[in-house]
Amino acid sequence: MRVTLSFFQNRKSHMKKRQHPPQKQSRPGREKSMTPEPVTDTPKVVNKLEGRVALITGGDSGIGKAVALLFAKEGADIAIVYLKQEQEDAEDTRNKIESLYGRKCLLIPGDVSKESFCNSVIKKVMSTFKKLDILVNNAATQFDCDDLTKLETKNMRATFETNIFSMIWLTRAALAHLKKGSCIINTSSVTAYRGSDHLLDYAATKGAIVAFTRSLASNLVEKEIRVNGVAPGPIWTPLIPATFAKGKTVAEHGASVPMKRAGQPVEVAGCYLFLASQEASYMTGQFLHPNGGEIVNA
Repeated sequence: MRVTLSFFQNRKSHMKKRQHPPQKQSRPGREKSMTPEPVTDTPKVVNKLEGRVALITGGDSGIGKAVALLFAKEGADIAIVYLKQEQEDAEDTRNKIESLYGRKCLLIPGDVSKESFCNSVIKKVMSTFKKLDILVNNAATQFDCDDLTKLETKNMRATFETNIFSMIWLTRAALAHLKKGSCIINTSSVTAYRGSDHLLDYAATKGAIVAFTRSLASNLVEKEIRVNGVAPGPIWTPLIPATFAKGKTVAEHGASVPMKRAGQPVEVAGCYLFLASQEASYMTGQFLHPNGGEIVNA
């Protein structure tokens, strides 16, 4: 087999020089006659994230937990950021990572809405693992409110500080340690694309995440650090029963999407793995949409 990993290992040289010299074939064209021949296969990779270190905010439960477990399953060591009140969930996640998949797991309790804490997180990761390859900005909060006149400023500030400010603070602190081939994955939401009549400020932060992701991707492309995101639809996580005041809202969570149900965190985690792996080497500034079939203007 002519095709090897050389294309992926030498992406910079491929980016800097002209890849395709002038050439012409008669229809329909033959792959074997192309110069260079298209890369259509690579050796099988068993552990897609072997030897890598991933930092995941909100990694104690829900989507973050599912991502942490899948990354560990694929060979990565994991650092998890979570609120102190979620210690039990965080310890369960760490136990699974270590006992089931034999990877290291660092627990970092604290509040990402505080800039000083975000800076300390990166220091702790570097002190423990000596490197950082994957940053997953996933932590979020929301306050159910269907009347803008009743939206409390303290809740709005908490939503912005947790959902988007923390993302910028953590990424800024991490950049000094991210190398060529590293990646950043940000969690947005379907609400960034279709809005939400009862999560006004939350949807606004998720729209900001989309803009931040696309802007940062452009900013870091020359450094070969990929920046992408995932915009989940209704997923069954602790955030839902904890933040929706009406039991009926919880009971109907996910019923409005074409699949007529909420998704499970495990059904979303694969998107993060794809974006973190070499399989997504030609993707930056993009979003994946595991949302039960909703059509969004991505």
